[in-house]
Amino acid sequence: MRRLSFSKPHFKSLPDHYARTISYSQPKEVQNIQQTAARIIMCKHVLNAQVSIRSPCCRKWFDCAECHAEQEKHPLLQSFELIFACKKCKKCFRKDTKEFEESDEYCPHCDNHFVIDAKTPKAALSIESEDVRVNNKMLRDERVKQQGFRTMFDPDEDADRLG
Repeated sequence: MRRLSFSKPHFKSLPDHYARTISYSQPKEVQNIQQTAARIIMCKHVLNAQVSIRSPCCRKWFDCAECHAEQEKHPLLQSFELIFACKKCKKCFRKDTKEFEESDEYCPHCDNHFVIDAKTPKAALSIESEDVRVNNKMLRDERVKQQGFRTMFDPDEDADRLG
């Protein structure tokens, strides 16, 4: 009976110059889309943008229509088929807005929900200071007696005169 033995395969390694000459090339359009999707550009109008949209008129990527209006001189061309680039998985996909369903609100690659309520920047009045642990002048000193509020259980000295 013959016994099988598992040993290391005897493959000859390729020379280094041969390995360097092999290159896997992709079409130029695919490379451009991947490079654009890799650049995550923040939109100042929509703070929580989950996808970038490729405009059909100039074929550039924007997070919202207001960004297109600011950067380009021509009006945005309306189209029913949109090309999206997910900012989470950095993959591109197409959606037809004529038949847009609830399942179309998610990225088909990573299931990221990209149709959400937009968070827009709002003006706010706030107090800014350095770290309060370093400089505590912003904190109220509780040891100093504060002017209290008058309640019905704290009779004032004028109330005693009324009789």
